[in-house]
Amino acid sequence: MATPSGSWMQEFNEASKLGDEINGMINGKNSLPPSGPETQRHLSATRRKIAILRTKLDILQSLLTALPSKQPITGKEMNRLQDMLKNLSAKVNQMATTLNMSSAANRENLLGPDKKTDDDVVNRASGLDNHGLVGFQRQIMKEQDEGLEKLEETVTSTKHIALAVNEELTLHTKLLDDLDEHVDVTNSRLQTVQRKLALLNKRTKGGCSCLILLVIAIVILIVVIRGLFKYL
Repeated sequence: MATPSGSWMQEFNEASKLGDEINGMINGKNSLPPSGPETQRHLSATRRKIAILRTKLDILQSLLTALPSKQPITGKEMNRLQDMLKNLSAKVNQMATTLNMSSAANRENLLGPDKKTDDDVVNRASGLDNHGLVGFQRQIMKEQDEGLEKLEETVTSTKHIALAVNEELTLHTKLLDDLDEHVDVTNSRLQTVQRKLALLNKRTKGGCSCLILLVIAIVILIVVIRGLFKYL
């Protein structure tokens, strides 16, 4: 059966692994687009994990405080465990700051600068104890998540509209291509008819010349015959 300190250490190791996972997610954001639904989902998931880790840290602090009453432990060991917890808490705070800066940059890229000043946040947080600050920070993250979810819905709706417009444009492009093809076929047929008409016209002109010569010959023949009859 594990001792209370052993159970505490096991919980701490799990929290530390979660911290490493969060750090990897923050570093992995660099491979994502500067903005967009995928990036926002990634940021939201990272914030949720940070909130879970903060809860774990609160539990670890409570367990550590109650540890001396559950088993004998030296002051040196208590200080060592406390330092480990403080270092992990500092790491979490640093990751949260980095993530919040990234979220603020993305929000400004999408919506422009936020009109709320830092003084508003400071005023809301003034007078709160540690637990109150944790709850306040979670409330801030919840508000950010709700805002990002609404933004994602807007982006999704805009995407659907863009897809519908794209389908309409594709249909019109196909109709124009079909019309252009029909125009080309009609033009080709017209050129063929024009060539045939030109050839027929040429042949008709040649036939008229022969007919005219024939008529002239007949007239001359008639005149000659009449002249001969006169002499007779």
